Amino acid sequence: MTQDNAETLINLLMLFALFAVLAVWWATKHGGRRGRIAERARLAALTHRSDRAELEDAGEDAGFRTRLLRRLARIGDKIPLFDAKYRLKLQKEMVRSGYRSNVAVSILLAIKFCVGLICAALTVMMGSHIPMIGEYPAARGIAMLMVFIVGMILPEYVVAFRAARRRKAMAGCLPDALDLLVICTNAGNSLGVSIRRVADELKSICPPLSDEFSLTADELKLSGDSTRALQALAERIDLPSIRALISTLTQSMRYGTPITQALRTLSRTERLAHIVSLEEKAAKLAPKMVVPMMLFILPAIIAIAAGPAVIQLLAFVAGQ
Repeated sequence: MTQDNAETLINLLMLFALFAVLAVWWATKHGGRRGRIAERARLAALTHRSDRAELEDAGEDAGFRTRLLRRLARIGDKIPLFDAKYRLKLQKEMVRSGYRSNVAVSILLAIKFCVGLICAALTVMMGSHIPMIGEYPAARGIAMLMVFIVGMILPEYVVAFRAARRRKAMAGCLPDALDLLVICTNAGNSLGVSIRRVADELKSICPPLSDEFSLTADELKLSGDSTRALQALAERIDLPSIRALISTLTQSMRYGTPITQALRTLSRTERLAHIVSLEEKAAKLAPKMVVPMMLFILPAIIAIAAGPAVIQLLAFVAGQ
């Protein structure tokens, strides 16, 4: 057997070992009566799939993106490595990232699994070229498992990064939203109408906050349960300032205090906090500019200032 054939056989054995480990993990995690109960709970959590029905009805006329999302959703539903509790946690994170589709969690799980397999396959194929561990099959197998786990974690970090950036954008526009809400309540509008008006005004300024306010206005109009709709808004955005706003509105509705005065006070506080954060960022700008100036600007200044003298000195030395 040649060396290339032996290398290919080792790579195939490593991939087979990876799938065997996944199968054993699934058997130990979902086996027995408790595993069947957990599996039924997972399936019960995935029953209401209106968005999946739309994807299924798309048919042959659907575009490539729709067909790809539909297949990823099917793969994500069939992956037995994630229980219902973990899926619920991912669903909250996806909602905070702006993905409110019912199939978003299934698509994310499929992407996690595919990225992990791709990273593991690349590690197996290029493992022989890795320094220090390429000569040892056991070390390459451990590296394959580690890369598989890292590849499954990476999509979650991408979603968390998107959620953090979305929260930052909404936090920057919240003082303006509160000012508009104060104006609307002063005009005599109800809370639902005021939130709808603010959402319409923020559509071109801050689309994420406008979407959240629009959804809250729809929930207030359909359900009529103001406390539940406002708590859902705080859960989706997950910002301390939004939670303070929801607490203020809830207490005002509970005790009958004027909402306008409470909103005006909260708007003033958020505006002051926003100005303080901007001043803090401006104060940190000077120390952050020291290293780039030393690395890129100072050498150019030294070259321009001392360059002619150095050239004359070199010419003088060469003339001697």
